[in-house]
Amino acid sequence: MASQYDYRFDPQLNDVLASLPKADWFRFSKSAEIVQLQRGKMLCDTGIRPDYVFFPTTAIVSLQHATRDGHCTEIAVVGRDGLVGIAAFMGADPSLSQAVVQTEGQAFRLPSRVVKEESDCGGAILKIFLRYIHVLMTQFAQSAVCNRHHSIDQQLCRRLLCSLDRLPAQDIEMTQEAIANLLGVRREGVTAAALKLQAVGAIRYNRGRIEVLNRTELERRSCECYAATKRGLGWLAPSPALMSIAA
Repeated sequence: MASQYDYRFDPQLNDVLASLPKADWFRFSKSAEIVQLQRGKMLCDTGIRPDYVFFPTTAIVSLQHATRDGHCTEIAVVGRDGLVGIAAFMGADPSLSQAVVQTEGQAFRLPSRVVKEESDCGGAILKIFLRYIHVLMTQFAQSAVCNRHHSIDQQLCRRLLCSLDRLPAQDIEMTQEAIANLLGVRREGVTAAALKLQAVGAIRYNRGRIEVLNRTELERRSCECYAATKRGLGWLAPSPALMSIAA
């Protein structure tokens, strides 16, 4: 009788892990564990050495920069497309940003020491990590441009679409206050933008839950920053050596 396969431990659930050669994943899997990430949990903080690197599968994590007075602005979104904790293998022990869970779900968690040791060996792992960092840098740049030059309406559409791209459903659990904090704008501006989207039938908002009714309309109203960041979602093709693991 064939052994039962634990699909929660399938590397295909995260694009970075799915791109690793089979031998590299087997080494990683010895130290990997599946964890449930609750909304609001801080995975790493600015100036602190991260103990773990997270590879989200169903969770969504917001990378943020905080000001001295406590205000935060989102600079990137990480889901199953990436990883959290790049400081662990970039040669800079303290993290340069906060990582806060925005949508609860699961992730693979590996000790930072293990990830650094593997990346220090070079080869496929380091190459894959560097390719992902390039995609992440694109998000950083587009977020800066978007926050400076585009309207709150466009920013809201972009942010909703970024969540949709990393979720299996069309519902997003996020309050207008949380969105305002992430975008670094006033809540009144987000409320006005959300009302416009409801009026045209693009979304339905009810007590912290946003149901997307017309994704096409969101894409039409978003700015070019969304299209630029979306191109990064297909940044890696799954490794053929891994695609047969679950077979």
